[in-house]
Amino acid sequence: MREGIHPEYQQATVTCNCGNTFVTGSTNKSIHVEICSKCHPFYTGPQKATQARGRVDKFNKKYGMK
Repeated sequence: MREGIHPEYQQATVTCNCGNTFVTGSTNKSIHVEICSKCHPFYTGPQKATQARGRVDKFNKKYGMK
């Protein structure tokens, strides 16, 4: 690696809108994110199954499937 051209890698604190914080490595000292693994529905589990079921029922009704 060439000397003096790379940014310094350091510990960074990541803060989410939900209030969750964790430490990771980055060239920035602090990072602010809107959504994290604690509040994202894909990771937390509360999927909108009722909405998906409604789409399936609409499809079945449209194409005459029972």
